[in-house]
Amino acid sequence: MHHFANVVLWVYIVLLLVGGMIGFFKAGSKVSLISSSVFAAVLVLTQTGIFETNVARNLVNILLAALLVVFAIRLAKTKKFMPSGMLLGLTILTLALRNLFKG
Repeated sequence: MHHFANVVLWVYIVLLLVGGMIGFFKAGSKVSLISSSVFAAVLVLTQTGIFETNVARNLVNILLAALLVVFAIRLAKTKKFMPSGMLLGLTILTLALRNLFKG
C-alpha cells in the first residue's frame, strides 16, 4: 500500500475518534462514542499487518462504504451538515484517495 494512502487512513481514524468523542461530550451520545471506537479499532487492525494486504484493503473499503451509508442516513434524517455531512464528505475523500493511491 502506498505510504500516502496509509497516512490518509490514519488521519481519518483520528478524526473518526474525535468525532465520536465530540458526539459523546456535546450530546451525550454513547452510540457515537462506541460506534466510532469500534470502527476505528477495526481500521487500526487493518493497518497493523494482522490481515493479508488484499484482505485489509478490501476490509477498509467495506468499512468506509458502511460508514458512507451511516453518515448519509444521518444527514438525510437531520438535514444538518454538522457532523454527519462533514463526516460523509471526509469518508468519500478518504475512500477516493486510498483507492487512487493504492500503489
